[in-house]
Amino acid sequence: LGAAAIAPGPGHGNGEKAGYHVKSLHATVLHLLGLDPNRLSYFFGGLDQKLVGVEHVQPIKELLG
Repeated sequence: LGAAAIAPGPGHGNGEKAGYHVKSLHATVLHLLGLDPNRLSYFFGGLDQKLVGVEHVQPIKELLG
């Protein structure tokens, strides 16, 4: 995004940890929308699919304020 001239915003954390998986970010957004990320599913190809995958995932509590 550097070439898009987007100004840097506030960061989270101190950079020492490896970070969070994108599934945790999805779970955080779904939680903020009032949806349970571990129960939300959609039917595709004969199977129920989940946005966050098959493993249980928690929202990022530090971002929820």
